[in-house]
Amino acid sequence: MRANGAATGAAPPGRPRPAAGSGGATEAGGTGGGSRYHHGDLRNALLRAAVALAAEGGPDAVVLRAAARQAGVSATAAYRHFDGHGELLGAVAEHARRRLVTRMEAARRQTRGGTGREAARERLLTLGRGYLGFAREEPGLYRTAFRHRPCGSAGRPGTGTPAGSPGPRSGWGSRPLAVLAAALDEAVAAGLVPAGRRAGAELSAWAMLHGAAMLLLDGPLGALGEEEAARVLDRVPHDIVAGLTAPEGPGTRSL
Repeated sequence: MRANGAATGAAPPGRPRPAAGSGGATEAGGTGGGSRYHHGDLRNALLRAAVALAAEGGPDAVVLRAAARQAGVSATAAYRHFDGHGELLGAVAEHARRRLVTRMEAARRQTRGGTGREAARERLLTLGRGYLGFAREEPGLYRTAFRHRPCGSAGRPGTGTPAGSPGPRSGWGSRPLAVLAAALDEAVAAGLVPAGRRAGAELSAWAMLHGAAMLLLDGPLGALGEEEAARVLDRVPHDIVAGLTAPEGPGTRSL
């Protein structure tokens, strides 16, 4: 006579079996006695594995089954935490954007002490260098941070924009833009950037930084030698600031 029925039976293939007395508090991998994660930790373990995949191979390397293998769990267990590839890639992209913003803010804090026009100028320059430095040092994460999500992939129909993102100033990718906007506001307050040139300046500045980064990573600038590429990328922030601070004339206007 069997005691407790299914208590002694095998778990269905590919599905983790809760540890005795845990009430489902742990999830086991399908790797034969491998890792176990307490409830709530597996999602983070999968995300860490997926971030490592992105850092190594960019967004195309972010595959849920590959992340599950890296984390030492079955694909079935992984699907309990992410609906599929799109959700996992979105989580990795968000992580990559946070890393980028952290790098930008760290660069900006290096020049926090001063006041006036020259201090504001240096803050803008270091912010741009921090942005481009992240792209150059973490190309896989940078590519993933701004991977375009096609129409219909959990976004607003016909736009390719994730749900809940009403426009370029909020939602997807907004934090780097917000950091640039704050630095430009400081530059206007310091008298470095004319107030009439401020509107929309964060969009054009971001476009120039992102364009330079992508030309280096996936375009013709990738063929430059190390020193020449470094000179080009150092010049980009200078050219942005020079354009924003040039003397106003009859043809000067904001976006």
